Amino acid sequence: MSPILTGGPYPRPAPDVHPPPDPAYRSTALRNPREPLVVVPQTLSELTGPVYPYKRIGELIHDDLTRQHAGEPIGERITVQGRVLDEDGCPVPNTLVEIWQANAAGRYAHDVDNHDAPPDPNFSGAGRTVTDKEGHYRFVTILPGHYPWRNHHNAWRPAHVHFSLFGPCFLTRLVTQMYFPGDPLLQHDPIFNAVPEGARGRLIAAFDLESTEPDWALGYRWDIVLRGRNETPRER
Repeated sequence: MSPILTGGPYPRPAPDVHPPPDPAYRSTALRNPREPLVVVPQTLSELTGPVYPYKRIGELIHDDLTRQHAGEPIGERITVQGRVLDEDGCPVPNTLVEIWQANAAGRYAHDVDNHDAPPDPNFSGAGRTVTDKEGHYRFVTILPGHYPWRNHHNAWRPAHVHFSLFGPCFLTRLVTQMYFPGDPLLQHDPIFNAVPEGARGRLIAAFDLESTEPDWALGYRWDIVLRGRNETPRER
């Protein structure tokens, strides 16, 4: 039974899942807390909401990132799908899932991205959807490219897709990254390796032949667990 229905608290994050408070990459140095974290007791407001007004999303759902412009984006078309689950493996329905990513050349559609790679006028790199009653979500997108990020000498990010999930309340909000199997840059990436070793595999999608659409797009599957046992590591 859901903790919301029983009134019980959500489990605190496990110590061997998420990155440490001060991971080994420069981009978070200025926003890391300088004092020990204060554990705030969970009250009814944290356990029950507020939640996103999903009924208002409607036409704002853009789960096909390749159909947001007049032309086709450049790159390898893929599908990414899976389920959003709670700690007991039960589906989390009607939850907002948002993604953003670089284009096939490794460049974001953002004014501050100065990577010397071509922008794609037909790819904005952002989408959103809502899970169905069984917790399923699905996106059509382009395989993101690698890009340099100047964290250290010859630093390159593995191919990845950013995810944001709201869950049923504030305590289940999750911002994280999904990676692709077999990427040689994973072993060199401080962001990926800041996650404890035993939990890193939870961030890597699986190639899924069954969801691959012949002559059109390769398929990947990635299930996301909000809190509790086998929870998906967060981005730090």
